[in-house]
Amino acid sequence: MEQQEICLKRRGEQPVLALRKRAGVPYLAFPALEKIGVVLHGFSTRLGGVSQGDCATMNFARNRGDAPENIRENYRRMAAALDFDPEQMILSQQTHSVHIRRVTQDDAGKGYSRELDYRDIDGLMTDVPGLVLVTSYADCVPLLFVDPVRRAAAASHSGWRGTVARMGLHTVEAMKEAYGCAPDNLLVGIGPSICPDCYEVGEDVAQAFRDAFCLPQTSAVLRPNKTAPDHYFLNLQEANRQILIQAGVRPEHIFVSDVCTCCNKELLFSHRGSRGRRGNMGAFLGLRSGN
Repeated sequence: MEQQEICLKRRGEQPVLALRKRAGVPYLAFPALEKIGVVLHGFSTRLGGVSQGDCATMNFARNRGDAPENIRENYRRMAAALDFDPEQMILSQQTHSVHIRRVTQDDAGKGYSRELDYRDIDGLMTDVPGLVLVTSYADCVPLLFVDPVRRAAAASHSGWRGTVARMGLHTVEAMKEAYGCAPDNLLVGIGPSICPDCYEVGEDVAQAFRDAFCLPQTSAVLRPNKTAPDHYFLNLQEANRQILIQAGVRPEHIFVSDVCTCCNKELLFSHRGSRGRRGNMGAFLGLRSGN
């Protein structure tokens, strides 16, 4: 493993995410998930790819004017860094829904080397070793679920709309129905995403969260902006953590990223930080073969 000298701005005193580098590609990972040895996983950064301009360099967005061959090469490089076959990837088709698709070996390559035959899919789950689930983001919250008992995994995308609709709960329930996963066996990583100091929202979004959460929870999720009436700072990570706890996941099994995309906009794509001039990063999760 190569050493990475990039300096991350972190929240909190104890690092939760580790910065790795392999095959010339930096990525972020949860040591807590690495330790169990059941899955491979990683969150890409802006670095190590071949894209240009606003999408430089490790971009996975197909709707930002980037050349398809660049995106394909970026996927190939991430696969090399995480040591998996890119033909085993399965990509989401995100629309801020709470729809979760169960995928099998028949789905391998969809979104990468094969056309997608589904849409409105913000979550993917599998119990097939070797498949790699891929979601994308640029401030929204990537959620990674691992059941080391049932040997199942899921990756979900949760922006503010998905959070209000409780994407984390939907994912837990889908894994329980499909694979018999017990919520208290699940390990969940809440990946790099925008922090509450950077994510300011208006009254419409704030009211949606008031409607979705009870008062004690709302006070932990929404903080008024004292200098701007009817504006609030929203803590998406804490909202997702609370949803997961309500879904039955043990608090000690939830690992909340200490890395903000907007605070680290030179290293990570941030929609807010770039005012929309950006690419997308990828979240990658796959069950290891032979475990």
